[in-house]
This record gives sequence, C-alpha cells and structure tokens, in this order.
Amino acid sequence: MRLRTGVARIVMWRGLTGRKSLGHAGFAVLVAGLCVVTASILLSRLDLGTEALKLCLQISVGVAVGALFLAVLFNRRVSEDRRQIAESEQRFRRAMEDSAIGIVVVGLDGRILEANPAFAAMLGYSREEIEAQTFFQITHPDDVQIGRETMDALRAGTVNSFHFEKRYLRKDGTPIWAHLAGSVIRDENSGHPLYLVSQIENIDARKQAEARIAEAETRWNFALAGAGQGVWDLDMRKGGTTYSSTWVKMLGYADGELDSDPNHWLTMIHPDDRETVAEADRAHLDGNTPYFEAEFRMRHKDGHWMWILDRGKAIERDEEGRLIRAIGSLTDITRRKEAEARLTVSAAMLADEKERLRVTLQSIGDAVICTDAANRVTFMNPVAEKLTGVAGGEALGKMLGHVYWAVDEETGHRIGVTRPAIGGRAPADQNSRAVLVRRDDTRCSIRQVVSPIINERNEFCGLVIVFQDFTDARALQRQLAHAAAHDALTGLANRSSFIRAMEELVDQARKDDTSGKGSGHQFMFIDLDHFKLVNDTGGHAAGDALLKRVAEAVRGVLGPEDIVARLGGDEFAVILKSGSAAGAKIAARSIIDAIRGLDFTWDGRPHVIGASIGLAAISANCGEVDEIIARADAACYAAKAAGRGCVCVAPDDNRSSGKTETPLAAAS
Repeated sequence: MRLRTGVARIVMWRGLTGRKSLGHAGFAVLVAGLCVVTASILLSRLDLGTEALKLCLQISVGVAVGALFLAVLFNRRVSEDRRQIAESEQRFRRAMEDSAIGIVVVGLDGRILEANPAFAAMLGYSREEIEAQTFFQITHPDDVQIGRETMDALRAGTVNSFHFEKRYLRKDGTPIWAHLAGSVIRDENSGHPLYLVSQIENIDARKQAEARIAEAETRWNFALAGAGQGVWDLDMRKGGTTYSSTWVKMLGYADGELDSDPNHWLTMIHPDDRETVAEADRAHLDGNTPYFEAEFRMRHKDGHWMWILDRGKAIERDEEGRLIRAIGSLTDITRRKEAEARLTVSAAMLADEKERLRVTLQSIGDAVICTDAANRVTFMNPVAEKLTGVAGGEALGKMLGHVYWAVDEETGHRIGVTRPAIGGRAPADQNSRAVLVRRDDTRCSIRQVVSPIINERNEFCGLVIVFQDFTDARALQRQLAHAAAHDALTGLANRSSFIRAMEELVDQARKDDTSGKGSGHQFMFIDLDHFKLVNDTGGHAAGDALLKRVAEAVRGVLGPEDIVARLGGDEFAVILKSGSAAGAKIAARSIIDAIRGLDFTWDGRPHVIGASIGLAAISANCGEVDEIIARADAACYAAKAAGRGCVCVAPDDNRSSGKTETPLAAAS
C-alpha cells in the first residue's frame, strides 16, 4: 500500500486553518458585546432617555448572547478538529506500520527521524537502530552523491519531489537495490522545507535478474560473434525478417539495413546456389525435412562472396499449415570451405604422390616392408617378397613376425623391430650384421634400416623396413677383415692384430691389479734356427712351405685360448693365457720339440731346423707392449747365444740378467 506523501501534514494544516478562522469571528463578536455593555453602563450615567437606554441594553444582551453562542460553537469545532487530527494521525501511523514498502521521514541534515518496520527489516536493523542512523551511513558509497544532490535541490527549492534508484547497505554490509519516491514537506507560511517523506521499494531481486539477463545476453552475443554465427527471425505477422547485429556486421551492413522483405535474402545468394537453397526451403516448408539446412555463397556488401551454413526451423504455422514464424542461424563457413578446397587439391596431389611412391618402391632394388601402428604388414614390394619367400597378398594384414624374422649374425638373438617410446622421435635403426631367417629355415645375410613413421601430432603410425641381400658383401667383408688381421702365408695373426691383442691384455692386467684380482699372462718370442739355409738351398718356395709347417706345429701344441702370430720372416710370437712361468717353460719346450721333429723334405733333400725362445711376463707392472717384446727378444737372443734350441726367461727389470735353460742338444 502506497501512502500519499505528506498526507498527515496536510490534514493537520487544514484543521488548524478552520479552527483559527472560527476563533477570530467569535473573538470579534465577544469584543463587540463587551463594548456595547460598557457603552450601556456609561450611557446610564448620562442623561439619556429611557428608550435609548433600553435599546442599548437590548443590543448589549443580543451581542452577548451571540458571543456566547459563537464561543460554544467554537469549542465544539475545536473538539471535532482534534478528533479528526487524531484519526488522521492514527491512519498515517497505521499506514506506516502496515505498509509493505519502506516509509522514512528524513530531516534536512540527513538524519532519519522516523522509519517504518518494513524499511528497518529490509536493511536488517531494528527501528531504534535505523532511526539512529543518517541516510549517508546506510547508503552505498558509490550512490551517496545522488542523495546529496537531491537534498541540495530540495533545500534550494528547485524540486519538490524525487524518484531514483540507489543501493543501500544492509547491517551485514551487503548492498541492496531500492527505488525511492518522495517529496518535501514545507512550512505553510514561510515555505521553508521542514523534512522529507520517502517511500522505498526493494528492487534487488529485479536488479539481479536484470544483471543475469544482461550477462546471459552478453555471453550469447560473444558466442555468436566468436563462432561467426548470426540469428534470423522470420515473422510473417511483422511482414519481414530481422537479423542479429552480429550477422549484419559480418555481411558489412548496419543494424536494420537487412530487415525487410522475407525474400530479400534470396537475392543476395550466388546464382549457382539459389535453386539448391530454394529446394531445401521448399522441402522443409512441405514437411519433408525436420529442419532447413543449406550451404551456399552469399554476397558481402563490398562484393566478395562468403560461404554460409544456414539452419532453421518453422516454429509456428496457421490452421492451414502456412508458415507464420521461423527462426534459424547463419554461420560463416568461408574458412572451412577454403580449407576443404585446399584439402581436395592436397588429396589429389597426395594420391599422385602415393602412386609415384608405389611405382618407385616396386621398381627399386631394395626390399621394402611397411607396417601400421599395430605392427601389421601394409605393403611389400616384389624384392621383399623374393627375399622373404612370402607373397605380398598373403602377407598383408599379418603380423610382421610371420613375414620377417631377423637375427643377429654373432649372437643369434632376434633383432626386435618395435615402436619407439611415447613422445620420442627415434632415429632410423641400422644394422649391418642381421641375418634373415626364411620360413624354410634358409638364411641370408642382410643389411636393414628400420625407420619409424611419426605424424605431425608426434604419434607413432608404423614402420618402414628397408633391407638388402648382403650375403656376398658380408662374405667379402669377412675375407677382408680376416686378411687385415692374419698373415697371408700361415693364417696366423699378423703383427698389427697381435700388438692390439697384447695392448688389451696389458690394460686388463692393470685394471685387475687395481681391483685386486691379480691376473697375468706370458709372452713368448720364437726365432727359428737354421732357417736361412733352407731358403738358400731350396728357395723361397721351400721356405714358405716350411713356415706353414712351423705354424701348424706351434698351433697344434698350444691350447685354443692361446694366441699365435707371425711377426715377420722366421719370427713368431705366442701369448699364453696361463700366467704361470713354469707352465710357460713347459709350453716353450714343447714348441721347440715340435719344430725340431718336423720331417720336412724339399726336392728330395731333408731339412732340419730348430727354434730359440725368449719368455717375458705380461703383468700390471711390466711396462708397455714394446717393452715386453724387447725383453722377450733379448731373452731369445740370449738363448741363441747359449747354443740355440733352448728357452731363456727375461728378467723382471733391466738390471738383472735372464736365466737360460740348457740347450736340448746338449741335454741329449
């Protein structure tokens, strides 16, 4: 219930005005009566006639009676006015107390003079608490200024009423929106403002709803703009189509510029697309499709063409089924269409490239097998079919292990062909010592290169295995490697490979000594006795034949782990894996006996040769390889000086002399 502003003040002012008028009239009559009585008394003392006195007395009595009547009437009117004022004030109080909206009386200094329960409850205060505040204290800081400006205008007399919206602060500090409407109460004589009476309505729920609607509309508009979409609304009752501002801007037009004839949009469609769009439109209007959908080109205001995806649906028809209203969306799909065009061109180019690649793979001399991410065979060229012994049609879709099985040439272990680690770009894996095992258990040496296929998203897509028949090349490699490490005449290790083997043993001896294992080996330097006589008498052919026999004899005496080499000419070397010096002496005597016992005849002439041997230890503190060889060579020279056909052990250092054993010839 809204209370008219200032009603109680107006009622009180009217009652007081009537009462004052009646009082003035009675007072005038009473004064007149008193004047007449006074005049009668004075006249009685004068020498007047009886009739004159009688007349004066009658007038005085009449005036007195009239004054008395007016006084009674005045008292009754005052009582009635007081009753009416009390009733008006009571109605005003009840109106304030019972009003569903807030009513506040505010002084010109901003103090709250009186507030009804509705206003106090709205802000969470009691009436006593709210009436101890000023409106500045309970107003939101951002809205205080509008209250000050209104108050200044009321004081200046430029306005007599006001209405506006502002935020108050509840007792807990939370803001609440309210609508204020009120007026100023002024003094009836001077016109000066006395106080303000305001009606205050809680509109916080409405404001929050408006904020939510505005926020939703903002999100909707942003979503439409971000997605390149617009909305159209065809309403036959309004006689046209309206478009969202997002869409008209995308077409280069201003708001409302396209809102016109419902068929106007058809004129903006590319001529080659109009019939397709019209058919889709008719199909939906005839009820053949649940909604309208079409892709077409539409002309931008500046003249270029845009690709549009149009979706819509009829939402209202009349009783005869004629369209009344339809709503739909328009999406700018120009980029998608351009991408599709590029993709079409790329697909054609990819198909050509794939065909060229297929022809290339069919024509090259290398074998090629391709797999997918699950390791299933997807391609084999004819060379791969020939090497694996599996036809391409039979291999497709099979796991790679059913078609291609490669093992390491040295270890015999299968060479795994697996996918790389997740997220890793593994390089191509090359292996030059692989052996392909066919289904019939036949084998061939191959060289393979396995390359993973990684797409642009860094995902594993499969493998490409390229391999070649490497049997002949592998045999040639083995021959070359053997020739590089072995003596061509005797088949023993040559000097360079023997030196490398000694260097490795010396390094290992030092490592073992550091770790406390304490291992060692024995080096043997062998020089043939009387060999020059064979060359001089039988020629180099005889010497070469004899050297081969010597190599066989030495090799036959020693164990499989011992290393035998020809250092050059008639000089041989042996590394005994046994670290025992006593065992080395026994082995040396066995070699001397084997060489001495050779039954060699050339051109019917027998030849007898011998051997002198120097021994040196291979240990952690033996020095470098050349030092060991030098010590053994010196020991061999001492053996020859002692009469040949014997063994001499080199000293541990250069300061002590070698110990030479008695020659076998002397011993016999």
